[in-house]
Amino acid sequence: MLLLLSVAAWQDFRSYRISNTLVFSGALLGVLLNTFLPVGIGFTESLMGWGIGLLLLLPLYLLRMMGAGDVKLMAMVGAFVGTNDIISVFLYTLIAGGIIALVVALQRGVLRRLMDNFIFMFLSVLSVNKSKPSKDNLSVLEEAPDSVGKLPYGIAIAVGTITSLAINHSTLMID
Repeated sequence: MLLLLSVAAWQDFRSYRISNTLVFSGALLGVLLNTFLPVGIGFTESLMGWGIGLLLLLPLYLLRMMGAGDVKLMAMVGAFVGTNDIISVFLYTLIAGGIIALVVALQRGVLRRLMDNFIFMFLSVLSVNKSKPSKDNLSVLEEAPDSVGKLPYGIAIAVGTITSLAINHSTLMID
């Protein structure tokens, strides 16, 4: 999985795209290894991890805040780590993504616009009437400020996954 994540992060960094071949073959490998290796988490657990990984980032894709490759990469990770770890991976990925977004915004000189966009999204969520969708509620999306640019989120997924696994599966040796 770490090799697949490294390749995906590199692809995303270079071209803002992650190969379907990489994520689909990686997901299949995750399910097969977890099914047939004695230390695996099992077929059902692996498949459920894949599904949860897919669902976690799907809303961001539907809102056009993330690419499809990133969603499929998180699903691939879920196939390897299963349901017990995918939420932790997701949370560490969000943290890594936020840090990377800040660094990239600083580098590109668009930190102010990034902060304005964040405030706009936060206030938009608070102002939308959740009881009944209307044309007025949807107009908020049409008024959205300009994007600060693309972000190779595959890097955040790789960093978040590695961090989660290192923290959650490390053992401390105390004398």
